[in-house]
Amino acid sequence: MLEITYITILITASSEEEAGRIGKTLVEEKLVSCANIIPKIRSIFSWKGEICDEDEVLMILKSKESLFRQIEDRVKTLHSYEVPEIIALPIHSGSEDYLRWIEAVTVDRETF
Repeated sequence: MLEITYITILITASSEEEAGRIGKTLVEEKLVSCANIIPKIRSIFSWKGEICDEDEVLMILKSKESLFRQIEDRVKTLHSYEVPEIIALPIHSGSEDYLRWIEAVTVDRETF
């Protein structure tokens, strides 16, 4: 039996509206089990030779590693940023019931 690797994905967005649109699409398309949206974070970063200090929104998504490339591709088509943050972190352990739920509501597929 193949072991499934579950992941948490971090994505920043320019607004709650954008994050909500991206999160809802990814859940509807069964790429992620859920999208948590944390409003009003402050991000300080270097972009094109300048130091930027911006208000952003943080998304925390849960899914399977096998879906990451599809999620990445989909986010790039939905996101307003030229280079959106899309970072996956492995879930080393978690509630068996919760992990089974992630498996049950996400679907591996080749294309949309």
